[in-house]
Amino acid sequence: MSSDADALRVVHRALEGDAPLVLGQMGQSLDGCIATRTGASHYVTGPESLVHLHRLRALVDAVVVGWRTVEADDPRLTVRRVEGADPVRVVVDPARRTGADRNVYAGEGGALRLVDGASARGGLASRGVLDVAVPTRDGRVEPEAVLAALRERGLHRVLVEGGGRLVSSFLRAGALDRLHVVVAPLLVGEGRPGVIPAPVDDLRDALRPEARTVRLGSDVLFDLDLRTPHASRQASTSE
Repeated sequence: MSSDADALRVVHRALEGDAPLVLGQMGQSLDGCIATRTGASHYVTGPESLVHLHRLRALVDAVVVGWRTVEADDPRLTVRRVEGADPVRVVVDPARRTGADRNVYAGEGGALRLVDGASARGGLASRGVLDVAVPTRDGRVEPEAVLAALRERGLHRVLVEGGGRLVSSFLRAGALDRLHVVVAPLLVGEGRPGVIPAPVDDLRDALRPEARTVRLGSDVLFDLDLRTPHASRQASTSE
Protein backbone atom coordinates (compact mmCIF):
# COMPACT_ATOMS: atom_id res chain seq x y z
CA MET A 1 0.00 0.00 0.00
CA SER A 2 1.35 3.45 -0.91
CA SER A 3 2.13 6.10 1.68
CA ASP A 4 -0.76 8.20 0.37
CA ALA A 5 -3.17 5.31 0.80
CA ASP A 6 -1.81 4.68 4.31
CA ALA A 7 -2.27 8.33 5.22
CA LEU A 8 -5.81 8.36 3.87
CA ARG A 9 -6.64 5.25 5.87
CA VAL A 10 -5.51 7.09 9.02
CA VAL A 11 -7.88 9.94 8.15
CA HIS A 12 -10.80 7.57 7.66
CA ARG A 13 -10.01 5.55 10.78
CA ALA A 14 -10.25 8.73 12.87
CA LEU A 15 -13.83 9.16 11.63
CA GLU A 16 -15.00 5.60 12.30
CA GLY A 17 -17.20 4.60 15.23
CA ASP A 18 -20.49 5.71 16.73
CA ALA A 19 -19.47 8.95 18.43
CA PRO A 20 -21.40 12.07 17.36
CA LEU A 21 -19.67 13.86 14.50
CA VAL A 22 -20.36 16.87 12.29
CA LEU A 23 -18.02 16.86 9.30
CA GLY A 24 -17.95 19.45 6.55
CA GLN A 25 -16.63 18.59 3.09
CA MET A 26 -15.78 20.80 0.15
CA GLY A 27 -13.94 20.28 -3.13
CA GLN A 28 -12.61 23.44 -4.73
CA SER A 29 -10.09 24.79 -7.21
CA LEU A 30 -6.71 26.22 -6.32
CA ASP A 31 -8.23 29.69 -6.50
CA GLY A 32 -11.11 28.76 -4.20
CA CYS A 33 -13.95 28.07 -6.64
CA ILE A 34 -16.46 25.21 -6.53
CA ALA A 35 -17.95 26.05 -9.93
CA THR A 36 -17.59 28.48 -12.82
CA ARG A 37 -19.58 31.69 -12.86
CA THR A 38 -22.23 29.88 -14.93
CA GLY A 39 -22.50 27.07 -12.37
CA ALA A 40 -20.52 24.33 -14.16
CA SER A 41 -19.03 22.09 -11.47
CA HIS A 42 -18.61 18.57 -12.97
CA TYR A 43 -15.94 17.92 -11.93
CA VAL A 44 -13.68 20.30 -10.04
CA THR A 45 -11.84 17.51 -8.24
CA GLY A 46 -10.57 14.20 -9.61
CA PRO A 47 -11.79 10.58 -9.36
CA GLU A 48 -9.75 9.76 -6.24
CA SER A 49 -11.45 12.62 -4.42
CA LEU A 50 -14.84 11.30 -5.46
CA VAL A 51 -14.04 7.91 -3.95
CA HIS A 52 -12.99 9.68 -0.74
CA LEU A 53 -16.29 11.54 -0.68
CA HIS A 54 -18.25 8.30 -1.02
CA ARG A 55 -16.22 6.84 1.86
CA LEU A 56 -17.24 9.80 4.01
CA ARG A 57 -20.89 9.19 3.17
CA ALA A 58 -20.52 5.57 4.25
CA LEU A 59 -19.19 6.67 7.65
CA VAL A 60 -22.13 8.89 8.66
CA ASP A 61 -25.81 8.62 9.48
CA ALA A 62 -26.92 11.54 7.31
CA VAL A 63 -25.56 13.70 4.50
CA VAL A 64 -26.84 17.29 4.23
CA VAL A 65 -26.96 19.62 1.24
CA GLY A 66 -28.69 22.87 0.42
CA TRP A 67 -31.43 23.29 -2.14
CA ARG A 68 -29.13 25.20 -4.52
CA THR A 69 -26.81 22.19 -4.72
CA VAL A 70 -29.76 19.93 -5.52
CA GLU A 71 -30.97 22.22 -8.27
CA ALA A 72 -27.50 22.83 -9.76
CA ASP A 73 -25.92 19.37 -9.52
CA ASP A 74 -28.87 16.98 -9.00
CA PRO A 75 -26.73 14.67 -6.79
CA ARG A 76 -27.77 11.22 -5.59
CA LEU A 77 -25.79 11.41 -2.33
CA THR A 78 -25.50 7.62 -2.19
CA VAL A 79 -22.59 5.27 -1.59
CA ARG A 80 -21.66 3.72 -4.94
CA ARG A 81 -17.88 3.71 -5.19
CA VAL A 82 -17.16 2.04 -1.84
CA GLU A 83 -18.79 -0.56 0.38
CA GLY A 84 -21.26 0.66 2.97
CA ALA A 85 -24.84 1.69 3.59
CA ASP A 86 -26.37 4.80 2.08
CA PRO A 87 -26.86 7.60 4.62
CA VAL A 88 -30.15 9.38 5.11
CA ARG A 89 -30.21 12.20 2.56
CA VAL A 90 -31.19 15.62 3.90
CA VAL A 91 -32.00 18.74 1.88
CA VAL A 92 -32.18 22.14 3.56
CA ASP A 93 -34.99 23.70 1.56
CA PRO A 94 -37.06 26.12 3.69
CA ALA A 95 -39.14 27.44 0.76
CA ARG A 96 -39.66 23.95 -0.77
CA ARG A 97 -37.99 24.80 -4.06
CA THR A 98 -36.76 21.30 -4.92
CA GLY A 99 -39.02 19.12 -7.02
CA ALA A 100 -39.94 15.46 -6.65
CA ASP A 101 -37.94 14.56 -9.75
CA ARG A 102 -34.57 15.29 -8.13
CA ASN A 103 -32.18 12.34 -7.77
CA VAL A 104 -31.66 13.00 -4.08
CA TYR A 105 -35.24 11.86 -3.40
CA ALA A 106 -34.90 8.54 -5.22
CA GLY A 107 -33.42 5.26 -4.05
CA GLU A 108 -33.09 3.58 -0.68
CA GLY A 109 -31.91 4.99 2.63
CA GLY A 110 -34.62 7.60 3.10
CA ALA A 111 -34.70 11.34 2.50
CA LEU A 112 -35.69 14.34 4.61
CA ARG A 113 -36.47 17.85 3.44
CA LEU A 114 -36.08 20.55 6.09
CA VAL A 115 -38.70 23.20 5.43
CA ASP A 116 -40.16 26.30 7.00
CA GLY A 117 -43.27 25.22 8.87
CA ALA A 118 -45.08 28.34 7.63
CA SER A 119 -44.60 27.38 3.99
CA ALA A 120 -47.95 26.75 2.28
CA ARG A 121 -46.76 24.46 -0.50
CA GLY A 122 -47.26 20.70 -0.36
CA GLY A 123 -44.73 18.01 0.40
CA LEU A 124 -43.29 15.11 -1.59
CA ALA A 125 -45.26 12.26 -0.09
CA SER A 126 -45.45 10.54 -3.47
CA ARG A 127 -41.70 9.94 -3.31
CA GLY A 128 -41.67 8.88 0.33
CA VAL A 129 -39.85 12.05 1.32
CA LEU A 130 -40.53 13.35 4.82
CA ASP A 131 -40.91 17.12 5.12
CA VAL A 132 -39.63 18.22 8.53
CA ALA A 133 -40.68 21.66 9.78
CA VAL A 134 -37.80 23.61 11.31
CA PRO A 135 -37.49 27.18 12.60
CA THR A 136 -36.06 29.74 10.20
CA ARG A 137 -34.46 33.15 10.52
CA ASP A 138 -34.79 35.59 7.63
CA GLY A 139 -35.74 32.65 5.42
CA ARG A 140 -32.69 30.58 6.38
CA VAL A 141 -32.30 27.49 8.54
CA GLU A 142 -29.57 27.90 11.14
CA PRO A 143 -27.05 25.06 11.53
CA GLU A 144 -28.17 24.24 15.07
CA ALA A 145 -31.77 23.85 13.86
CA VAL A 146 -30.54 21.38 11.22
CA LEU A 147 -28.59 19.35 13.75
CA ALA A 148 -31.41 19.42 16.31
CA ALA A 149 -33.88 18.06 13.75
CA LEU A 150 -31.47 15.25 12.90
CA ARG A 151 -30.71 14.41 16.53
CA GLU A 152 -34.42 14.02 17.18
CA ARG A 153 -34.38 11.25 14.57
CA GLY A 154 -31.31 9.50 15.97
CA LEU A 155 -28.97 10.90 13.32
CA HIS A 156 -25.87 11.99 15.22
CA ARG A 157 -23.15 11.52 12.62
CA VAL A 158 -23.59 14.15 9.92
CA LEU A 159 -21.74 15.05 6.73
CA VAL A 160 -22.40 18.59 5.48
CA GLU A 161 -21.50 18.20 1.82
CA GLY A 162 -22.52 21.39 0.09
CA GLY A 163 -22.76 23.82 -1.28
CA GLY A 164 -20.33 26.50 -0.29
CA ARG A 165 -22.92 28.64 1.49
CA LEU A 166 -24.17 25.80 3.65
CA VAL A 167 -20.74 24.51 4.64
CA SER A 168 -19.60 28.07 5.34
CA SER A 169 -22.63 28.71 7.55
CA PHE A 170 -21.78 25.65 9.66
CA LEU A 171 -18.15 26.78 9.88
CA ARG A 172 -19.08 30.30 10.96
CA ALA A 173 -21.50 28.94 13.55
CA GLY A 174 -18.80 26.75 15.09
CA ALA A 175 -20.95 23.70 14.35
CA LEU A 176 -18.27 21.57 12.63
CA ASP A 177 -15.99 19.11 14.37
CA ARG A 178 -13.84 18.60 11.30
CA LEU A 179 -13.61 20.10 7.83
CA HIS A 180 -12.26 18.34 4.74
CA VAL A 181 -11.23 20.70 1.97
CA VAL A 182 -10.01 19.02 -1.22
CA VAL A 183 -8.03 21.38 -3.44
CA ALA A 184 -7.62 20.58 -7.13
CA PRO A 185 -4.77 21.98 -9.30
CA LEU A 186 -7.30 23.93 -11.32
CA LEU A 187 -7.64 27.68 -11.90
CA VAL A 188 -11.20 28.76 -12.61
CA GLY A 189 -10.90 32.53 -12.48
CA GLU A 190 -14.24 34.16 -11.74
CA GLY A 191 -16.46 31.50 -10.18
CA ARG A 192 -18.62 30.46 -7.27
CA PRO A 193 -16.63 30.50 -4.02
CA GLY A 194 -16.08 27.50 -1.77
CA VAL A 195 -15.54 27.71 1.97
CA ILE A 196 -15.78 31.26 3.34
CA PRO A 197 -15.08 31.67 7.08
CA ALA A 198 -15.96 34.79 9.01
CA PRO A 199 -13.69 37.68 7.93
CA VAL A 200 -10.93 38.97 10.19
CA ASP A 201 -8.88 42.15 10.17
CA ASP A 202 -5.79 40.65 11.78
CA LEU A 203 -4.22 37.30 10.84
CA ARG A 204 -3.80 36.56 14.54
CA ASP A 205 -7.60 36.17 14.63
CA ALA A 206 -7.77 33.83 11.63
CA LEU A 207 -8.66 30.18 12.07
CA ARG A 208 -5.52 28.06 12.02
CA PRO A 209 -6.72 24.55 12.99
CA GLU A 210 -4.55 21.50 13.34
CA ALA A 211 -4.26 20.01 9.87
CA ARG A 212 -3.20 16.87 8.05
CA THR A 213 -2.64 16.80 4.29
CA VAL A 214 -3.07 13.78 2.04
CA ARG A 215 -2.68 13.49 -1.73
CA LEU A 216 -5.72 12.21 -3.61
CA GLY A 217 -4.34 11.67 -7.09
CA SER A 218 -3.48 15.17 -8.30
CA ASP A 219 -5.67 16.76 -5.58
CA VAL A 220 -4.69 17.55 -2.00
CA LEU A 221 -6.96 16.88 0.98
CA PHE A 222 -6.72 19.21 3.97
CA ASP A 223 -8.14 17.41 7.02
CA LEU A 224 -8.82 20.19 9.55
CA ASP A 225 -9.57 19.51 13.22
CA LEU A 226 -11.90 22.22 14.53
CA ARG A 227 -12.47 20.68 17.95
CA THR A 228 -9.53 22.39 19.66
CA PRO A 229 -10.51 26.07 19.91
CA HIS A 230 -7.55 26.87 22.15
CA ALA A 231 -5.25 25.96 19.25
CA SER A 232 -7.37 27.22 16.36
CA ARG A 233 -6.34 30.85 16.50
CA GLN A 234 -2.66 31.63 16.73
CA ALA A 235 -0.23 34.21 15.45
CA SER A 236 2.35 33.38 12.82
CA THR A 237 5.87 33.70 14.15
CA SER A 238 7.53 34.09 10.74
CA GLU A 239 7.89 37.09 8.51
